[in-house]
Amino acid sequence: MNADATAAGNTIREVYAYLRVRDAAAAIAFYVRAFGATESYRLSEPSGRVGHAELKFGDTVVMLSEEFPEFEIKGPQTLGGTTFSIHLHVDNADAMIARAVEAGAVLVRAISNQFYGERGGVVRDPFGHEWLIGHEIEDVNAKEMQRRYTAMFT
Repeated sequence: MNADATAAGNTIREVYAYLRVRDAAAAIAFYVRAFGATESYRLSEPSGRVGHAELKFGDTVVMLSEEFPEFEIKGPQTLGGTTFSIHLHVDNADAMIARAVEAGAVLVRAISNQFYGERGGVVRDPFGHEWLIGHEIEDVNAKEMQRRYTAMFT
């Protein structure tokens, strides 16, 4: 970390993914069903619109809220897609992907062994977010990973 940033009080302590969705209550229920997430808490308006919720995926917190178009807070369904993927590193990717699909996710990329030492695939949840789900099958160092990556293009 840059010493000037630390001295200025700008030390990063944690990073959280913050998902924006249509129908946060349904999204929370899906993440519990599909991935075994646990809800820590939620803040709801009197109308029921979820302003903030926190879910635990293992030891990791993922934050979530409804779309708030009045504040330009929009989710993938409104935007027509997402620009990122969340990676879940699990014990058994085959089982987790099957669980997610059974809960309503769409399989985007079938599970297979990858050059970087993981077995994984990609699903899209009903709210438009993509999840790369994988488990380690071998420990691959950066040099070997680059060699394999380069070989894919030759």
